[in-house]
Amino acid sequence: MEKYKVIPQGYMLVGEIAKKMGVPVSTLHYYDKKGVLSPASESKGGRRLYTHKDIVRLSQIQSMKHLGFSLEDIKTRLPLIDTPEEMSNILTDQAKEIREKINHLKDSLDAVEKLNAEVLQMETVDWEKCADIIALLQANSDSYLAVKHFDNSTLDHYRSRFDKESGSYVLNTYKKLTKKVKELQIKGLLPESEQGQALAKDWWDMIMDFTDGDMSLLPELSKLADKLSDNEENNKFEVNLDFIDKAMRIYFTNLGYNPFDKEEI
Repeated sequence: MEKYKVIPQGYMLVGEIAKKMGVPVSTLHYYDKKGVLSPASESKGGRRLYTHKDIVRLSQIQSMKHLGFSLEDIKTRLPLIDTPEEMSNILTDQAKEIREKINHLKDSLDAVEKLNAEVLQMETVDWEKCADIIALLQANSDSYLAVKHFDNSTLDHYRSRFDKESGSYVLNTYKKLTKKVKELQIKGLLPESEQGQALAKDWWDMIMDFTDGDMSLLPELSKLADKLSDNEENNKFEVNLDFIDKAMRIYFTNLGYNPFDKEEI
């Protein structure tokens, strides 16, 4: 009973306000440290003393935290609000920020589910390949459907030659050209047509851009094209290899040069 005699009337100790408001004492200590809610006074013995006004302030803090406001916002922005219009502006900004977080979480969930599906197809956990897939997922690129089929040497080349943006550009070029093949076929155009040969040139330019002239990568790229065309889940990259093969052979014949016929390939 002795300790309560030194507490002035109208004041409460930190334990009392914590119990009354259902928060840990440590939380009140933390709020004090951050300058969000400091004790109204101190007893002669150095105890923190709070008033009914502090209870109201603590209730405001808890309410604002529930709405997603940071302690920094509660400390610096909310005390300056004087009108309903100002409060509405703060809440509108907060709603926008929450929607952005929700969209980010949806993207993260989508990436997690896609990565989980890919991991289940791996014989062992390949952290480097997982990192490549995650980077492409972060860029909202479905190019990961191609990268997951790269062997180690092709992946090493891909990592050393391209950053996230340029790598996505090359793989998206592949996807655009496969779409172009389908369009030419729908129109009834043949590989030897002007449009077919223009596509063959773009196809070869894409390969040279990817390989940087390293012809040793060509066999693996051919295997990759087979994998992408045979796999239903990669329909975004599916291409008629017969059309491309005929168009490329005609293209190289006209050039008088065919790198695929070299002995070292």
